[in-house]
Amino acid sequence: MCEFISNPLYKDVPGWANQKTAFMNDDIFKFHRLLDGYEPTPLHTLNGLAKKIGISSIYIKDESYRFGVKAFKPLGASYTIYRFLKSMWENKFKTDFSVLDFKNPEKMHDLGAFTFCAATDGNHGRAVAWTARILKQKAVIYMPANTVTSRIKNIESEGAKVVLIDGTFDECVSHVDADAKTNGWIIISDTAYPGYMYFPQFIMAGYSTIFREMDSIVNMQNECKADIVFLQAGVGGLAAAGTWYLTNKYGKTRPKIICLEPTRADAFMESVKNGKPVHSKGDYNSIMAGLNCGVSLLAWDYISEGVNYLMTVSDDYAEKAMKQYYYPMENDPRIIAGESGASGMAGLLALFGEDKFSAQRNELGINSKTSVLLINSEGDTDPENFKKVVTSGQ
Repeated sequence: MCEFISNPLYKDVPGWANQKTAFMNDDIFKFHRLLDGYEPTPLHTLNGLAKKIGISSIYIKDESYRFGVKAFKPLGASYTIYRFLKSMWENKFKTDFSVLDFKNPEKMHDLGAFTFCAATDGNHGRAVAWTARILKQKAVIYMPANTVTSRIKNIESEGAKVVLIDGTFDECVSHVDADAKTNGWIIISDTAYPGYMYFPQFIMAGYSTIFREMDSIVNMQNECKADIVFLQAGVGGLAAAGTWYLTNKYGKTRPKIICLEPTRADAFMESVKNGKPVHSKGDYNSIMAGLNCGVSLLAWDYISEGVNYLMTVSDDYAEKAMKQYYYPMENDPRIIAGESGASGMAGLLALFGEDKFSAQRNELGINSKTSVLLINSEGDTDPENFKKVVTSGQ
């Protein structure tokens, strides 16, 4: 069952809004543009679907093209590893390490060898492994044992070792934290937890490139062309990055932001209801595997005060969304969206498709001039299930 609530902790001016956010540096976008294979991901418009549901426009930022990894995650992992290397170099040699020095073989030789590690449901782990590979470094990735084979093989194809854990994503986090301390590995985690708060801020910062790429297209100088933005949350890094970016750019006039989660992994919704980070009331076993996570303590600060609403969607809506993308309306483009990638569309379909949300639609002020922005955060990272979903009933 889907649920939609107004955020009781929301603030027009969040407590963090006027603070200098040191980790959101100007070098982020420059760094990404210097990476081999960098291209801005496509921004699609679904005019046919917008017309059908009675709004002006639907924008889709399509991250399924990012660096050949089929997900947005390399933006965070690569920038975070760059910041780690920068810190190591400057502490050791007392000279500057710039974005131009990333992948410099001479400087990597001087720094020595590292093993990067992470817990993942799939995409973040592959991003860490991808970055380690291009640096000719090692990676060890911990995953829940029930992870589909294709996501495991995707990570192994980047040259990483995969360790399977009988348990949830959060239990993988605990295992990798303990083993990293024993083995001297470098944790590159996208979730912040007690004793590990430094690197996740750079993961979040890296995701800001998604939104910077839309400047002067959707994110205009004085106003956002999107009235409503759906941002999916696993550990919360993407949703936090988008919330920070839109708040920093537009302040009180930012678009209405809806934080989207699976019904079976609704940790942020439950946390907002309780006024503090708590676990999901679900079992973290949604088909939206990349969202089967608990709350990152860093993301909590941004989401709890910055988003207007929180919404949960069931797995059947995720499947409907994948099909909606794959079988488009009229002249809309076909989009390949995996289970987590389609979650924003799932929220849109549920919001407009269920009578019980009529009051919420009125509260959002939805009319024929409304524009919506969604992020397709991944492509078909589980090709077998993707094919099964989009061909069922056809």
